[in-house]
Amino acid sequence: MPEPPATERIAIGIEYDGTRYAGWQRQAEVPSVQAEVERALSAVADHSVEATCGGRTDAGVHALGQVAHFDTHARRQPRSWTLGANTLLPGDVAVLWAAPVDRDFHARYTALSRRYRYVILNRASRPALARHRACWIHRPLEAGAMQEAAQCLVGEHDFSAFRASECQSRTPVRRLEGIAVRREGDRVLIDVTANAFLHHMVRNIAGTLIAVGQGDRPVASVAEALASRDRRAAGVTAPAAGLYLAAIDYPPEAGLPASPPPAWAMIPGA
Repeated sequence: MPEPPATERIAIGIEYDGTRYAGWQRQAEVPSVQAEVERALSAVADHSVEATCGGRTDAGVHALGQVAHFDTHARRQPRSWTLGANTLLPGDVAVLWAAPVDRDFHARYTALSRRYRYVILNRASRPALARHRACWIHRPLEAGAMQEAAQCLVGEHDFSAFRASECQSRTPVRRLEGIAVRREGDRVLIDVTANAFLHHMVRNIAGTLIAVGQGDRPVASVAEALASRDRRAAGVTAPAAGLYLAAIDYPPEAGLPASPPPAWAMIPGA
């Protein structure tokens, strides 16, 4: 019998509006980004494809720079993977690029860091266009106090205070490489980079910093919450609508296409 054709590994970049999905991960009886991507890629490959992502996102969370990989014995040009998948994907999910990678590349384990942005629309009137794309806070926020409070989170810490109770990670320790809070008009933006994130970690940080910005918590309370390792010491979980997986960083030798600057102008209200 002839030997089966050799497989190759393909990496893809993906952006999506997570509003109507139960998250990236495929789940029974609810829509997921993974299921849509795998359905489209399987049709292009003419065989079943399983996609592994670099940063699993929760229900309602968006992505501008998701990365995934899959194995295939189909021979297609990168442009064919991109155009073919996009023809079959729903309008709120798009493949940005495709590239062959080494067999030892792994979208999750090869990643060096992940970058998230949390978008807050801070104005008196509620949004219409941005209602699923930003967190609306009507009370004035002091971005300077939020920035000051956030800096205690930089470094390697036990982030149990900012970890969802259902988090399945074996360890609560993460290395947060940087966090910046700034105001741009009626928007307050929180940019966070870490080697990896716990379940709801960015949203729990955002909720805690929002309380600081509103004057409901002192600046020092964020450091105190971190040191406590107690989820009850931190703030509420901020809404999913404001959260974006901005980019995943890989070593240059992975050979992935250069990531363009995130298209923040495409985010209503951001």
